[in-house]
Amino acid sequence: MSLRRPLPALRPYVEAVWASAAPAQSLAPREHVLPCNGMHIAVRLDGPLRLYRDVDDLRGETLSAAVVAGARAGFYVKDTTQPSRSVGVILRPGATQALFGCDADELAASHTPLDALWGAAAQRLHAQLLECDDESRQLDLLQSALLAHLRPVRAMHPAIAQTMQGLGQGAPVASLARASGLSHRLLLARFRAATGLAPKAYARVLRFRHALGLLARGQRLAEIAFDAGYSDQAHFNREFRELSGMTPQAYKRAPVRGEAHVAVVNFLQDAGAPRI
Repeated sequence: MSLRRPLPALRPYVEAVWASAAPAQSLAPREHVLPCNGMHIAVRLDGPLRLYRDVDDLRGETLSAAVVAGARAGFYVKDTTQPSRSVGVILRPGATQALFGCDADELAASHTPLDALWGAAAQRLHAQLLECDDESRQLDLLQSALLAHLRPVRAMHPAIAQTMQGLGQGAPVASLARASGLSHRLLLARFRAATGLAPKAYARVLRFRHALGLLARGQRLAEIAFDAGYSDQAHFNREFRELSGMTPQAYKRAPVRGEAHVAVVNFLQDAGAPRI
């Protein structure tokens, strides 16, 4: 994957832009994509995105080749039988108003076709990217499209940035709400508008991602439960299964790409679903 820092005008809203070649054929027909607090734009160049509702869904749904992926507090299931080149954007909290004219919670837990937000401009961008084989030039085209849709917006409220930082340090939501100077209701609304998630869901995903990092380092499950802040290993196991669709043991056995993309060879069995 080629990762690039965005142009200066985009940096308040875009963390990075990227381009990647088609990955090698997956070891499994599906992968679980684990939850992330962030949002991204992805444009596939060799075919549309196909997703499944859950591990029991055998039909799936074919989506657009260009999508905006909202923040999620749970996994989704992705078809990996058709690898594709792709380009994309990692968005910062607060970016959706600047780039799409809507709040992040309007796009949360879903993949929204880019043309539903940008209209014909999204189709033109896709066509331009298809005609270009140079990854550097593809990233230039993508950033030009972002700049064309960039609109002036007010800066994120300082209390939201402070709350995000506090959640990353493990502070309780209630204490952060008191320190924010906002009512609990207003803090919740503004936080969701900026990130797509409520503060408790945001913190839950942060804790889960921390646990994934500890798993990647080979730490024992009981130690992970303690170090990541779960009440006990049973709590960790329940949370892991709910957020990933599999047990920690199944995750450890599975081929994993970048911590969050988990190829599940026997996906129904590993997830605990009945065989069909």
